[in-house]
Amino acid sequence: MKYNIFYLLILLLLLTVSFYIILPTLAYGFTSWAMLLFFISGVFVFLETARIKQQPSTIRNVGVGVMILSLLYAIVLPLFTSWALFRSEDYKNLIGEVKKGENFTNHVAPISTEEIRIVDNDMADRLGDKVLGSIPSLGSQAHLGQFSIQKVKGKLYWVAPLMHSGFFKWNNNKEGTPGYVMVSATNERDVTLVQEVDGEPVKIKYQSAAFFMSDLERHIYLNGYMTKGFTDYSFEIDDNGKPYWIITLYDKEVGFSGDNATGVLTVDVANGEIKEYSIEDTPIWIDRIQPENFIVNQLDDWGEFVLGYFNFSNERKLTTTKGMSLVYGSNDRAYWYTGLTSVGNDEGTVGFVLVDTRTKETIWYKQVGATEQAARQSAMGKVQEKGYYASFPITYNINGIPTYVMSLKDNAGLIKMIAMVSVEDYTIVGVGNNIKEALRAYKNSINSRGNSVIPNSYVNTFVISSTISRIKKDIRNGTTNYYIMVDDLDSKIFIGSSLISSELPITQVGDSVNIKYDDGANELVDIVSFDNLNIQLRKTTKKIQN
Repeated sequence: MKYNIFYLLILLLLLTVSFYIILPTLAYGFTSWAMLLFFISGVFVFLETARIKQQPSTIRNVGVGVMILSLLYAIVLPLFTSWALFRSEDYKNLIGEVKKGENFTNHVAPISTEEIRIVDNDMADRLGDKVLGSIPSLGSQAHLGQFSIQKVKGKLYWVAPLMHSGFFKWNNNKEGTPGYVMVSATNERDVTLVQEVDGEPVKIKYQSAAFFMSDLERHIYLNGYMTKGFTDYSFEIDDNGKPYWIITLYDKEVGFSGDNATGVLTVDVANGEIKEYSIEDTPIWIDRIQPENFIVNQLDDWGEFVLGYFNFSNERKLTTTKGMSLVYGSNDRAYWYTGLTSVGNDEGTVGFVLVDTRTKETIWYKQVGATEQAARQSAMGKVQEKGYYASFPITYNINGIPTYVMSLKDNAGLIKMIAMVSVEDYTIVGVGNNIKEALRAYKNSINSRGNSVIPNSYVNTFVISSTISRIKKDIRNGTTNYYIMVDDLDSKIFIGSSLISSELPITQVGDSVNIKYDDGANELVDIVSFDNLNIQLRKTTKKIQN
């Protein structure tokens, strides 16, 4: 009897400690709880064997039985319920319907230069650390957590919480770390440490760097979510600046595999209040429900099992390119962007996909082009003498053309130039010291092809017929640009290179011209096409005389 009480106490102690530390999900399809039973049973079998040696024992037999059942559940059962040999169609369909995209502009609208993201995650880390370092008392107590990209009131920001630096720092500051950092994704000089919202101090009590009951995962687990899978802890703020943890709820859709998002949790960082939402009812300010790794796995499965399991010749097989980026559409919705390439092809893509980060709606644009890595190499090759390296590209709609935009940084991680590379043809490259110069160089590169690569690419243009009042040239980065003013529109300065028109270098004040230019509210606008009517008139007169 005393041995039974002893074993019962050990069992309760092991279960309590194990559940408190490991936090196993108690649901079918999850194996952590079964492996936990296996090891606890193993402890009992070891203790009982040491006590009675070769004598029969019910406790030992039960322990061995539990160990065997646990292994069958955790190893053998997943083999038959999740093996792609039996479930290839289920894996293929997990991403849902993959729709064919007809018009890239329908999803990703043309964007102004002021809204293009030039600050990447690494740069945001550097800028955030610099802010913390400027406040010694703060930097010694906390460090920056992981940045998340988010649109706040129509503008893109990297947002990261302050996290505890260790147990003793947490023990001295249990009410929470004092705030979060916001870094503009479009302006590297816009960095803010937010420590107060609506007159109330920001305290991040619940976080992964806290301990005991303030640990974020343990707090969720012990407040009604022992039987549900949850993952992907991202830090987001609502439009008023109030911070929350956003956590994805998910199920196993294909046996013990096929992770698929089913909803989302919001956790108040200060008081720990938990709210659960379905995908359809999630507040609009939450940008991301679908975890990046879920989407990558589902797209890869869709491409892998396009013709079923037995397709050893790799016919029509597709896979995602290395890396995935978050882009924002014309409806301010966020999309996961990745290229699709044939299996075995590292440089070229057969198209790209946009996956809604909330609903998982998937659009496939079947456009042959370059991978993100090939585009990076092309951009770096343009300035290879400088030794700059490129950040991971973000895809934008530049005048109706899918375009990779990236920062070119030096070895210290500082942004030195901006590069734009066509998704369809990575030999079309534009680099500049800022966004506007890069855009101008990119358009010149397109025009040098006679716009034959991507016809009708300029979607918003105006045309003016007038007389030249001023014209000057300026040479930058090896390119000669001509700056023009006309009589009938003196509020604009038109700029273009000889790649746009061979008539620009020989145009003079007083010449009559036709200019097609980009629609823009800026004073400096880019020329799309240029015709000098005086030169055309001379050519016509000469032909008549001959």
